[in-house]
Amino acid sequence: MRKTILSVLSLLTMTAGALAQNPDPAKWDAVLAQARGEIVYFNAWGGAENINAYLEWAGGEMLARFGVKLVHVKLDDTANAVAKVVAEKAAGKDESGTVDAIWINGANFASMKQQKLLFAPGWAEALPNRRFVDEDQPTIRTDFTVPVEGLASPWGMAKLVFFHDSERTPKTSLPKSARGLLGWAQKNPGRFSYPQPPDFIGVSFLKQAAIELAPDPSVLLKPADDTSFDAVATRLFAFLDELNPLLWRGGRTYPQNYPAMKQLLADGEVDIIFAFNPAEASSAIAAGELPDTVRSFTFPAGTLANTHFVAIPYNAAAKAGALVLADFLISPEAQARKQDPNFWGDPT
Repeated sequence: MRKTILSVLSLLTMTAGALAQNPDPAKWDAVLAQARGEIVYFNAWGGAENINAYLEWAGGEMLARFGVKLVHVKLDDTANAVAKVVAEKAAGKDESGTVDAIWINGANFASMKQQKLLFAPGWAEALPNRRFVDEDQPTIRTDFTVPVEGLASPWGMAKLVFFHDSERTPKTSLPKSARGLLGWAQKNPGRFSYPQPPDFIGVSFLKQAAIELAPDPSVLLKPADDTSFDAVATRLFAFLDELNPLLWRGGRTYPQNYPAMKQLLADGEVDIIFAFNPAEASSAIAAGELPDTVRSFTFPAGTLANTHFVAIPYNAAAKAGALVLADFLISPEAQARKQDPNFWGDPT
């Protein structure tokens, strides 16, 4: 009897150890075997129908190819997923977490890295499909000045691009810089707006303005201190003090997010909007959301660009399935479909 009990306890201990062992992407066959049957809760922004449809397609492929069920947990703010992981760590829930993967970059990635909430360094660089990634692209390795260190897998590129309806706003009148946009708004009050931070698109607009207006933009690549912050913030806030009264509805209210801003352009309430995706206008025209007279433009000196990523929390319940998801999302097939404006239009 005693031997039987000891055998059972030994078996349970071995099983618990196997469950607690993190999957190793260098042993891909073992990862695929472990992933089969798992449910991956992918926390990702759910505010665009085309992106939601793309993830539904990806979920069908994941199930058919790998036996992994993908559940898109639709977020209105990525910080909500980060907060879940923070709360679980505070509660001592270091295994079987409720968030398996997160669509992430910028401040949310920096926060998770700083608090050691991410799965093992280097996993993203060991994925089989990583060989297709352009490692010379600087934003692959650094996310808004924060070294990625293989803690997140690149998913797509992004660039701040402006849009206008060519039937209402002639190309010759378009602004060519942040200060040019202020001058344009002075001549066309109420015809421009932006989502108020902390919305990601709104923050991106402020970053663009901050880079252009900074006395020395190189300070933005370094940790902030009081002196450098004041130098950048003083100019940015002075710019916004002039711009905001000229916004749609006098700056008393703001569009909630990019889809709301897109609707304002479609309804003729504003004349210039922007997105963090060069193909957004093509995708919106293909979906019938914007007229085919809409055109894109950027500032001649350049606009903000970055990479967005898929991260895995340290306590994810389905780490193997999340690894398979991250790898599939950078496969040539998944990237080609994502880049097609008929499906999403997000650059590879």
